[in-house]
Amino acid sequence: MGVCAMTKYIIGDVVEGIVTGIESYGIFLSIDKGISGLIHISEISDSYVRNISDYAKINDILRAKIIDIDPTGKRLKLTIKGLEYFNSSIKDFGIKENGRGFCGLAELLPNWISEKKAELEKAEILKKNINNVDKTNNN
Repeated sequence: MGVCAMTKYIIGDVVEGIVTGIESYGIFLSIDKGISGLIHISEISDSYVRNISDYAKINDILRAKIIDIDPTGKRLKLTIKGLEYFNSSIKDFGIKENGRGFCGLAELLPNWISEKKAELEKAEILKKNINNVDKTNNN
């Protein structure tokens, strides 16, 4: 299939394909013989995508919208954003962008450090108590 096969595809079309590969950066679809597409991780969801396998599995049939066509005429850049796409295995991890970047983490960090220090102090006290019991039993 040459460029002629691509003339039936235009940007904005919704196509259907079979998932042929899943990588850390996206989902590969087989659209037609010799025509493949990539749904980049940034085109899977408006929310944070922790694990692409939560969105698709090998041999799943997905619908995706064409956002670009490779000049070679054999590859499509695809998106599933904005399509009524639902996979019951998708989990909401509760991670939402807030425009503040790492500021939220910076605010929580002192509390996390205090909690960890308290855990370590308790563990140290427990260790001392165990050592004291061992010394008493050995005498």
